[in-house]
Amino acid sequence: MFNDEYFMREALRLARKAAADGEVPIGAVIVRGHEIIGRAWNQVELLKDATAHAEMLALTQAQTAVGDWRLNECSLFVTKEPCPMCAGASVLCRVGRVVIGANDPKYGAAGGSVNLLQFDGWNHRCDIVSGVLEPECRALLREFFRERRKQNAESQRREAAAEDF
Repeated sequence: MFNDEYFMREALRLARKAAADGEVPIGAVIVRGHEIIGRAWNQVELLKDATAHAEMLALTQAQTAVGDWRLNECSLFVTKEPCPMCAGASVLCRVGRVVIGANDPKYGAAGGSVNLLQFDGWNHRCDIVSGVLEPECRALLREFFRERRKQNAESQRREAAAEDF
């Protein structure tokens, strides 16, 4: 029952909450053993904080739950490959394993663009598992950005029409 797909489904549930809030739909959970000790969704717009990524918020919760900044025995489940900030924070927190839904070839820092989670010069490396529930994770992101582009195009059409007067 408690496997990678189970915990990624919880991250997906949180990503859908982010989308409903108008945030980029990324969700994250931190698991120790079979217990979720941190969970969050992107809240950049809500908090007006560029660092309020799902991973960062979940890491903070997990550290509080553990009572330590070291999360060696924990796994981070995230619906989209972490950015450099979130990957760096995962390494600094000593996360044991990062489980990714959709890869991000443009900004991903777990092998998509760069691999900070396994950087040779650092004293900690995270194990990486990619592609867990990838179709669902990718579809959620695609739909969000498709709708965002549609809204932007409509807004531009309204502005252009207003300029005619």
